[in-house]
Amino acid sequence: MADGGLTIFNGQQIRVADLSLPESDVTFTGARLLDVADSKVSSLLSGLSLPDSVKSSALKRVNVGDVDGFRCAELDRQEASSKFKDYVIAIADELEFIFGYWENAGKENKLEFPNLRVPLNYKSDDPIAASVLDGNTLRLFLADEDDFAMLAENLFTDLDIEDTGKISKNNIKNALLHMGVDMGIPPFSEFPQLDDILKKHGAEGEEVLGQAQFAELLQPVLQELAEALAEKHVLVIHDIKCCNGSKLRKLLGDKQQLNNVLEKITLDGPGNTKLVRDFLKKNGKDLGLPTAEANQSIYDEVFLAVGHEKNDKKLENDEFETLVKEILEKFADELEVNPVLDI
Repeated sequence: MADGGLTIFNGQQIRVADLSLPESDVTFTGARLLDVADSKVSSLLSGLSLPDSVKSSALKRVNVGDVDGFRCAELDRQEASSKFKDYVIAIADELEFIFGYWENAGKENKLEFPNLRVPLNYKSDDPIAASVLDGNTLRLFLADEDDFAMLAENLFTDLDIEDTGKISKNNIKNALLHMGVDMGIPPFSEFPQLDDILKKHGAEGEEVLGQAQFAELLQPVLQELAEALAEKHVLVIHDIKCCNGSKLRKLLGDKQQLNNVLEKITLDGPGNTKLVRDFLKKNGKDLGLPTAEANQSIYDEVFLAVGHEKNDKKLENDEFETLVKEILEKFADELEVNPVLDI
């Protein structure tokens, strides 16, 4: 599964699979059931390791509140089979989204976040965005000597805080943390093998390294990590919001919420277009709008469509409410067609 392709994880791979609990003479505990289920799901999703947040949400779907208690519980065959299927289907429900590159982002953003995948079912208020780390980004860095040399130089410079030209071996771990998910490095919490790789290559301790020695040590660490990720991909869920118009639609459909917004806008003066724009620039994020600073063109397009003749004209209450609705509806229409990722 290459970083550059379109990979769909909408739960369908799980739903069409045989979800029968494997035969076993061993009594099933909750812990064993979850291990078997997680392994089954991983095999159906190209070896992806699901983050704990997805598993936790799936357990809540099947009414497992006391996870520790469930893990210790013994289940008969019928109960285990039922819970196994329910839990796996719950994971499919959690993963009912489509990963794809952020087609509406500019080239600059795609380069800055090469692993970023986002759902295309933008109807959710907070759709999931994730990175699928399969080692491909690291292989691209390693394949080009100039790219790797620049990467190593930049990392060394950033880590050499005192500008001595020397840093300790244990800064290799800091280099990986510095690279992060955006450059293909999984969190240590999601990929414990990272510590083993560092130890294997002697990337520990206080022995000092120059820039060249740092690069020589970093290279095999990244190579082995890329190979490990190729065998077992890592899925990293991001705390990222997607402005897609759905939150605005809910606001427009709720008379009380809309009235509250109208009252807040007019606290700063008589209702007019300029007042609405100033309010949305300050408070739009709470309503489901992207930040004005980074998305000026969207704001310009919407308010240009509304017209400038109402910029300074004081409007009566009914007329002002109509104006606000028109502006919010235009934003919702625009964001539905061209969602904005809030990173």
